[in-house]
Amino acid sequence: MKKVALLALALALVSPFVLFASGGGESVGESETANLEGKMYIPVIALGFQHQFWQAVKLGAERAAADYDVVITFEGPEAETMIDKQVDMMKTALGKNPAGLAMAAIDPEAIRIDLETAMANGLKVVGFDAGVGDMGNTHCSTDNYAAGVLAAENAARLLGEKGKVGVVGHSQTMVDAVKRVDGFVDTIAKYPKMEVVDIQYGDGDHLKSADIAKSMLIAFPDIDCFYASNEGAAVGTYNGLKEIGKIGEVMIIGFDSSKALKDAVRSGEIAGAITQDPIGMGYKSVEAVVKLINGEDVPEIIDTGAYWYDSSNMDEDHIAPLLYD
Repeated sequence: MKKVALLALALALVSPFVLFASGGGESVGESETANLEGKMYIPVIALGFQHQFWQAVKLGAERAAADYDVVITFEGPEAETMIDKQVDMMKTALGKNPAGLAMAAIDPEAIRIDLETAMANGLKVVGFDAGVGDMGNTHCSTDNYAAGVLAAENAARLLGEKGKVGVVGHSQTMVDAVKRVDGFVDTIAKYPKMEVVDIQYGDGDHLKSADIAKSMLIAFPDIDCFYASNEGAAVGTYNGLKEIGKIGEVMIIGFDSSKALKDAVRSGEIAGAITQDPIGMGYKSVEAVVKLINGEDVPEIIDTGAYWYDSSNMDEDHIAPLLYD
């Protein structure tokens, strides 16, 4: 597997028209983006920027920009709870007269008036990952409910279809996060000898998630397995169990990827996790915007897939490229 950084460098060398913006960095000026050598300008605004998941989405978006010969900027706030900052990013991007927009909104209602006005004026919008609520021309993401189902099926398999499960979620408001938990909980309910005993949310924060896992075990000492719905929740749960000496006694099913998460899966300390295809998500989001602008048919939902990985398959060709650091 090529390292993300090397791929990003390679892509930057391939196309001079891929321009970048980060949560705290410089964005492209209005005069530069309005009509740079006749290229379409498409801002891509994510829930966040610093997490490696978003860097992988950025890589896919850059690849599509090179393939379709368009200009993109990619940005997001430092934290996935910074609604006001993300709203400002969108307003700034819309002020540069983009040809289209791809966005994962922290709070769709916070952007509704501006986005609906822009769409009424002809802007093509693709919601990706968390999406843009009921707005947008299409939605490009993992089927998060199906991903939750996949996590639950593997938890049931590994537990022999019996046991008690605690859920450490990362958001009660983001649609994708809610669906990951709903898919998991609904599927566990189909197993008569399995039970979800508690669901708590730690905002994807390592420390909060660690504290939740520890406190949940105090309240329910017979928990057999934790399901953690994103990278922060998974690594936090792992850290919490490690602090109290429960690694190996209580199973962990994670979601997403990072070096810490991959290392724990490879060692068997985390039983396995669900990975998305963030590179494909970034690519297909930009591709969909271009197709919409060109008047091509685009499905209402573009599913970018989800996959189970553990120590037995994480180095296989169809899984390894999806496991970002």
